[in-house]
Amino acid sequence: MALILYQRDDCHLCDLAIEVLAAARAGDFRNVFIDGDAALEERYGLRVPVLRHVETGRELGWPFDVAAVGAFVAHPGSG
Repeated sequence: MALILYQRDDCHLCDLAIEVLAAARAGDFRNVFIDGDAALEERYGLRVPVLRHVETGRELGWPFDVAAVGAFVAHPGSG
């Protein structure tokens, strides 16, 4: 799986991000909940939801839309 969505429990923006990913047909992604993980909370705490491309390490922070996700997925190494 090339994409990870970092998110929190009970996060309205995270729910919206999942809807955007579905609308963009981003493919499979892994949900990683940062709650309770000190390192992830420090890195992503105020930024979630964040979409990360595993192979390149690039990240797409919220807010993002269908077009942004499409470009991110189509060109994971650019930018």
